[in-house]
Amino acid sequence: MAVIRLTKEFSFEAAHALGGYDGPCREIHGHSYRLFVTVKGSPSCDAEDPKQGMVIDFGVLKKIVHEEIISQLDHALMLRTTTDCALLESLRKSFDNVVLVAYQPTCENMLSDFADRIRKRLPEGVVLHALRLHETATSYAEWFAEDNL
Repeated sequence: MAVIRLTKEFSFEAAHALGGYDGPCREIHGHSYRLFVTVKGSPSCDAEDPKQGMVIDFGVLKKIVHEEIISQLDHALMLRTTTDCALLESLRKSFDNVVLVAYQPTCENMLSDFADRIRKRLPEGVVLHALRLHETATSYAEWFAEDNL
């Protein structure tokens, strides 16, 4: 039985600040993120299955990623939970979508978080193979399942 990899691309706009960082990324700034989600599995061989020949319906993958990531982070400001309380209070007075995460919101840490979220929602027989997150047109990080067993 063939093993096939499928990739779907997503995009979202988000801002973040790297608290305590010693460079310009400690300031609030934004990115046009591009996320590539690759799953793998064997296509259904059941001739009676309306999804015969599919590993996963792209619509199902889209729903998972939208619910777990895009709907929460698009046009959000991501900050670490250790951010100063007075600053958070001030930001929340002016902005509705401030998202606190338990990690420094780097591209690398975001990928680990995304992998955990997506893996839990995939149907039986479909596994997360890889993620690629572009922070800019020329800078990205990758996560591979084989490296994270």
